[in-house]
Amino acid sequence: MRTRTDAAKLVLGGRVRLNGMRQTSPGHALKSGDVLTVALDARVRVLKIVAFSERRGDAPSAQGLYDELNGKEK
Repeated sequence: MRTRTDAAKLVLGGRVRLNGMRQTSPGHALKSGDVLTVALDARVRVLKIVAFSERRGDAPSAQGLYDELNGKEK
């Protein structure tokens, strides 16, 4: 996902689960420990939120904020 708009479209399209529950509202708050399952075109990503950032950063910094749970462990 590149933008918040893209993320919102995935949620509204029923392609995002939070802790196993399908989400229908893109404004749902997240907390550390939450698990997101996102169905993309060719794959499914399962991400565990481990931290938050005070400000927007670059991609490598963002990748430190979650653990990939579906085969690509960091």
